Amino acid sequence: QVQLVESGGGVVQAGGSLRLSCIASRYSTERLWMAWFRQAPGKKREGVAVVFSGGSTFYADSVKGRFSISWEKGKNTMFLQMNSLKPEDTGMYYCADGREYYLGLLPPERDVENWGEGTQVTVSS
Repeated sequence: QVQLVESGGGVVQAGGSLRLSCIASRYSTERLWMAWFRQAPGKKREGVAVVFSGGSTFYADSVKGRFSISWEKGKNTMFLQMNSLKPEDTGMYYCADGREYYLGLLPPERDVENWGEGTQVTVSS
């Protein structure tokens, strides 16, 4: 079983930046995509960004132009560069991967193969 471990969360003021990392315990030829989800207090978990093995990326409208996802396959590591952070970006951020195509821009939770345990991001106003 693959383990995904996130890091890089923390407390930052609005307008600041953070870079999240996700390291997979092993390489998998079956891994088609990697993604970041987040869950704000009292809200459902939502997809934030996804990167496919071919390099395509997609973002939630709420983060488009501010966040950038990347995947260094040789290092089994995925990143999420978050700039111009807003208080509404506060939440637990989860790393995930999958091996199936899905309908829509961002993967549904049911198609996630592995989850990380999450890293907390808090943006103060």
